[in-house]
Amino acid sequence: MFTIALVARKGGSGKTTIGVHLALAAFLRGLYTLVADADPQRSAIEALRARQSLGPERTGVASARLYDLQMSAVRQGTDVMVIDTPAGVAEECANAIVLADLCLLVVRPTYLDLAAAIESVAMIRRLKKPVLIVVNQAPPTRGGVEPPTVRRALRALAVLKQPVAPTIIRSRLVYQRALETGCSAEETGDLAATQEIAELWAYIHHIAFPRRVAG
Repeated sequence: MFTIALVARKGGSGKTTIGVHLALAAFLRGLYTLVADADPQRSAIEALRARQSLGPERTGVASARLYDLQMSAVRQGTDVMVIDTPAGVAEECANAIVLADLCLLVVRPTYLDLAAAIESVAMIRRLKKPVLIVVNQAPPTRGGVEPPTVRRALRALAVLKQPVAPTIIRSRLVYQRALETGCSAEETGDLAATQEIAELWAYIHHIAFPRRVAG
């Protein structure tokens, strides 16, 4: 089983949105997927509760009980466990990081998000876990050129010397609207959002299951 922890010290980064979309991406490709919602707001569970068709398993869990849940998921043959962590709570987040095979650090291209990312990377490094930075809610390109805010953010992230996902998730209303019905943007027919999520999942899938072909 491969465990992914969504991490963001700064609230509003879109951590839960990315986590639910990746869990749905795994599920839609035939992987037995569990969403472990360790955020007291339980936003991931709330989003998936609105789903009208089959979807990932989901459960709310206290951070201190994540290990027990992980062991239970392994026994049940789960392929992917996605942990949504609380924003801004280092101790609670640390429990998920320790158990993760990959930490996804979700960052918007803003000064405050980048400053928070420095602290998050430092904590993940101390716990000796791999991290992948996902740039989220970025403005669209113009004529194929990245906006200055995104270029500055990428230069700042390069200083952290941690891998950044090659797919940037743009600011699109479809991501929030899809979650209102418990769906992924991939299920809405929006081609741009579908491509973004599919490419991000394919990149993570290669890390998680290097010998398998992504569905």
